[in-house]
Order: sequence, then structure tokens, then C-alpha cells
Amino acid sequence: MKQRVLVAVLFVPILFAVMFFAPPWAFAIVTALISAIAAYELIRAIGAGKRVRLIVYAVLAAAAIQAGVYFGWETVTLRIALFLLMALLFAEGIFSYREEGAVVTFAHITGTLFAGVVIPWCISALLSLRLYENGRLYVLLPFVAAFITDAGAYFVGVLFGKHKATPHVSPKKSWEGFIGGIVIGTGLMVVYGVILSACGYTVNLCVMLLYGFVGAVVTELGDLAFSMVKRQVGVKDYGNLLPGHGGMLDRFDSMVFAAPAILILTELIRAF
Repeated sequence: MKQRVLVAVLFVPILFAVMFFAPPWAFAIVTALISAIAAYELIRAIGAGKRVRLIVYAVLAAAAIQAGVYFGWETVTLRIALFLLMALLFAEGIFSYREEGAVVTFAHITGTLFAGVVIPWCISALLSLRLYENGRLYVLLPFVAAFITDAGAYFVGVLFGKHKATPHVSPKKSWEGFIGGIVIGTGLMVVYGVILSACGYTVNLCVMLLYGFVGAVVTELGDLAFSMVKRQVGVKDYGNLLPGHGGMLDRFDSMVFAAPAILILTELIRAF
């Protein structure tokens, strides 16, 4: 736990400094790096890590999607990235085929598509929020939802967890941790709204409550979703980039769900 806390103490302030003080283009580079590393980790986890071209295609697609969001070409870039990646992956599968079967399997193709397009598109929601007016404030929403809910669920589970929630997917997860994470994540989102109100912004706290609850629920789903993948492919962590946390995807698994959910909510109804 000490290592986990230490890495969080060092990593989180740096990330928040980039979000608040760096220009949007710098944050676009950060989201591209997060997406690319997460894509690589997932491809390696599904057993396609030795197929270097698959990794290159996915990393390029991840970077292109972030660039498309930054330059305002999100839709066309996403379509191009999805089509080209799909075409290249199937070409790899076709030309890798031998009498005894495919070297690049359909599972590799679909997994790499998910890694190279779906994860980067979900992460790009952070960049979309950063590009809003008052984007420095909006981009914090998914981080409050994901990181606070994760931390709340972890510590409540460690201290009070008795009833296993998903023993075959994530044995250490408890119902107490789930409920605690949702309550803490939702509560801190409202607290964030109160802080913004105190700073002079007009904030609808009921909408902030909605952001917090939905964000917390999908955070829990994201954590379990990628735990399920790890269970199926037989890995403990996606990597060791962040000691105590695992890889980039271990840290941002819940963000893959929280960021697009918060973006959709803000597009439907703004809290401030």
C-alpha cells in the first residue's frame, strides 16, 4: 500500500499540473501517450505482443485520434483510423496464414482494434473536455469520478470489506468497497461543485450530483471490465510502469468508461 500511495502522491500532482497549466496541445500529447501505452499493454496482454506491426498500427491510430480531436477533425479521423486499422489488421491475418492456421488470429485483430481505436477514443474525451470554455475545470470531472471512486472503493474495501462482490473476476472486491466508492465519488463531485460555487461560478449542484453518481458507477464497471480481461488472458497486471498500480491501463481502466460518460453528460446538460 505504501508504494501505491507514494506513486499516487508523485504522479497525480504532475498530471494535474499538465491539465491546469500546460496548453491544450501539450495535454493532447499526454492523452496520446496514455492511449498509446494502454494500447500496447492490452495488445501484449492478449498475446499479440510479438507482432510488432500490430503494435505500431495501434499506436499510430491512437495518436491520430487524439490529433483529430485537437484539430477539430474527430469524426473523420476516427473513421479513417478505424477503417485503416481494420484493413491493415486483416491483411496481416491473411498473409500470416499457414496450413496449420493463422498466426494473427481474429482474437488478435479484434483485440488490437479495441486497443487502437476504442480505448484512445474513450481517453480522447478528456481532451474534448479540456478544449471546452473553462476546460481546466471540466477536465477535472472524470478525474474526480474515476480516481476518487477508485481510491474510496479501495480503502473502504480494505477497512470494511467482508462480502465478496465478484469473486471470480476480482476476488478482493467487496460490496462494501463498491458502495463506499460510489458514495465517496459522488460526494466529492458535489464538494467540487461547492468549491466552484465559492470561487464565483454558478453551479447546479443537482447536476454535479448526477455527474458524480453516473461517473462513480461507470468507474466501478470499468475497473471490473478490465479485471475480467486480465482474468481471461491470465495476467495479474497490464504492466509495471507505475509501481503499486501496475501499467498505464491498470491506472486508467476506469477512466476508459468515466471520461466518455462525463463528456456525454456535459454535452446533454452543463453544471456550470
